[in-house]
Amino acid sequence: MRLLTLLLATALTTAGPDQWPQFRGNPQLTGVAAAPLPATLKVLWTYEAGDVIESSAAIAGGSVYVGVGSGELIALNLADGKLRWKYKTKEMIGESSPAVGAGLVYVADLSGVLHAVNVADGKLKWTFATGTEVKSSPVVVGDKVLIGSYDEHLYCLGAADGKLQWKFRINGPVHCTPGVGDGLAYISGCDEVFRAVRIADGKEVFQFSSGGYTGASPVLADGWAYFGTFNNEVLGVDLKARKIAWRYEHPERKFPFYSTAAVTAGKVVVGGRDKMVHCLNARTGKALWTFATRARVDSSPAIAGDRVYVGSNDGRLYVLDLKKGAKLWEFNAGAGISASPAIADNKLVIGSQDGKVYCFGQ
Repeated sequence: MRLLTLLLATALTTAGPDQWPQFRGNPQLTGVAAAPLPATLKVLWTYEAGDVIESSAAIAGGSVYVGVGSGELIALNLADGKLRWKYKTKEMIGESSPAVGAGLVYVADLSGVLHAVNVADGKLKWTFATGTEVKSSPVVVGDKVLIGSYDEHLYCLGAADGKLQWKFRINGPVHCTPGVGDGLAYISGCDEVFRAVRIADGKEVFQFSSGGYTGASPVLADGWAYFGTFNNEVLGVDLKARKIAWRYEHPERKFPFYSTAAVTAGKVVVGGRDKMVHCLNARTGKALWTFATRARVDSSPAIAGDRVYVGSNDGRLYVLDLKKGAKLWEFNAGAGISASPAIADNKLVIGSQDGKVYCFGQ
């Protein structure tokens, strides 16, 4: 019965068209929006946050939540970009991206502290300190919140009070954000091991070697998991068979994959440090197309309708055709974009490394 409750809670956290409540939009980390964006985009507003933004935005309840390098969690109106409130963290916020659930917004800083803040007024509800820095993003699953730490643990906390439910240790930093499905949390570890951990009690269900140090997070779709490694590969994992079904490596350009993939309609789209965006067949790993940018692509792509949206360290936000990879549009932000797009309510929000938050729409 407890497992059924957890599964239902996970299903209920799947975002609607006006929500992008966490990193990659949902606990499965698919990076897929519930509705397409307008065909033509323009800048609706810009907010000057004042320091580097590597954290990806969350959108919920008409507000945008972004972590800033200065050690601030900011809440902006989605409609006009006006500041609602700021919350100060102990240290700077790196890549950890906010997650919203049950009236709270969660984000971790580089001192290793997870903060739970009231969405209404930005007041602190609780904090939980891990052993060292956190770059993982929190994932809310029912009445629990999951977070990885460089202290080599995956933590499960009570979402309402921050009390420790359990912690699970691996043999290296938990850099990734856990992908959640069927009552399990999947982590692609820096110890070169892929693991499934039961959310109910923190027990390991299975593990196997991935063969490469991994910074990317595992994406879950249709009984499979997908993630890239620093061994210059993207892996397709059959979760039912509990084995790696395929490995993709570009035939010429041997570079790591740090970006977390987006998966939809039998396609896996992921950025590479080879300066390219790659689209693969989800069942075979065969390359369908590549698109070259001018710098590495650490930004994780988002998909809305038949279009791919992705940032590059060349300072541009690209819009690509999902089927063929052709460039449809680009926006030059003038500074690297390593954060990932958040898409909700016919708008796209993304931060840049010079501290600007951009909102695009029509």
